[in-house]
Amino acid sequence: MTELIRVERTDKKKNKPEQGKLGFGKHFTDHMFIMNYTDGRGWHDPRVIPYQPIALDPAAKVFHYGQTIFEGLKAYRTDDGRILLFRPQLNFERMNRSNERLGVPDVDGEIAIEALRKLIEVDRDWIPSEEGTSLYIRPFVIATEPELGVSPSLEYQFIIIMSPVGAYYPEGVNPVKIYVECDYVRAVRGGVGEAKTAGNYAGGLKAQELAKAKGYTQVLWLDGVQRKYIEEVGSMNVFFKLEGKVHTPILNGSILAGITRRSIIELLRHWNIEVVERAITIEELYEAGRDGRLEEAFGTGTAAVISPIGELNWQDDPLVINGGKTGELSAKLYDTLTGIQQGRIADPFGWMVEAAGPEAK
Repeated sequence: MTELIRVERTDKKKNKPEQGKLGFGKHFTDHMFIMNYTDGRGWHDPRVIPYQPIALDPAAKVFHYGQTIFEGLKAYRTDDGRILLFRPQLNFERMNRSNERLGVPDVDGEIAIEALRKLIEVDRDWIPSEEGTSLYIRPFVIATEPELGVSPSLEYQFIIIMSPVGAYYPEGVNPVKIYVECDYVRAVRGGVGEAKTAGNYAGGLKAQELAKAKGYTQVLWLDGVQRKYIEEVGSMNVFFKLEGKVHTPILNGSILAGITRRSIIELLRHWNIEVVERAITIEELYEAGRDGRLEEAFGTGTAAVISPIGELNWQDDPLVINGGKTGELSAKLYDTLTGIQQGRIADPFGWMVEAAGPEAK
């Protein structure tokens, strides 16, 4: 596809929310990006348009067969006014792995990043600057062909929307309480657990609702076969510091390959801290917690970045970790990664991509 990205600017700009009251995913910028796919023609008509509802036929396949994938990444405003993206190429590589699993055509990663740059250029005044804030970016693909046969769609839309955000969890960077799910199953190897698709998250909402009613922020999933191996939290990968080493569940085909997860592993190894990727049982973790070998636990993800875990509850047996306080390593990881993302700390890994330079004065 060699078409130029067409830009249609809104003449009805929204009022921007106060930066201290952003929440997460509640407000959206003035514009969105959209591009169409038609079988035989490929992706075409890339455009930035005013943010608006999507008109779809009631028979569109996304409604009936769940053929949709999404991604999540962030843009940051630096102190000198530049706009930085955190490893965006990895998001679009993962998006195409999800596309492959769901029978969706690839989206060219270079075109996707070009589209994102253009959208940020148009809506850069929406990027917040207060501590702990960022611009959350949600690229997604939906199947739009109006046909009820059970087969991959022949028509799609690739869309990007953006939202200025604060902390994902109400606790911010303070420890969260996590409920270990024993009844419901999120995914199994060979399914779509490693794809970032809507059904994975829909299947977890009931368990999350029940956990919230018991006073817990999120759900930790166990494997779907033996119900004993730790997999991931609904919005995060998980890590455990055991006797000085950091352990995390190995990617097994049913766990999302988190980009923050990958970055934290690289950062820890850069610090010469041993990271062990392996199968971890909940029984083993509880045993380590009871005898004092479990020093810290934390989750990683684009939305929360680093979220310390202060308590687990498995089979109505609460396990308090590190006295329910943020651990030293969790705090150091959060400060370092957010410092790199916001351009305040040197980036020795080449993770950050400049989406826009400082605005001309």
